[in-house]
Amino acid sequence: MKAKVLNDAPERTIALILDRGDEVMATLHNFAVEHSLTASRVTAIGAFESATLGYFDWETRTYERIPVNEQVEVLSLVGDIALDGDKPKVHAHVVLGRRDGRAIGGHLLEARVRPTLEVMLIDSPDHLRRECDPVSGIALIRIDG
Repeated sequence: MKAKVLNDAPERTIALILDRGDEVMATLHNFAVEHSLTASRVTAIGAFESATLGYFDWETRTYERIPVNEQVEVLSLVGDIALDGDKPKVHAHVVLGRRDGRAIGGHLLEARVRPTLEVMLIDSPDHLRRECDPVSGIALIRIDG
């Protein structure tokens, strides 16, 4: 395990309220770029009219796409924002609740808000950086060095 203290002082907290029709990952990415976010954590609750989740297949080193084409509650959305090269990258996972109470979850690839998504973003003044992991082929946060 490796650890890095990002900030010993109070961090900036930002509330983002996404509206009906907003595409979640694009909106978060654009906000991160506009505000130069480099080490943030994200949580959210709300609802989606549709979403596409991903499951990372270790054998093929690709994300299998899981379409969710129904109204769902966002029971939990957690993620982070770190630098990938010189640009911020949003990485989020989500658990969605269906009408009958069943849940589905995975890596959030895209989602359309209906009626709202209440996002709490905690921003640190330091930065985190992603680098391509040669074993998995995906960009992982590296804090050493």
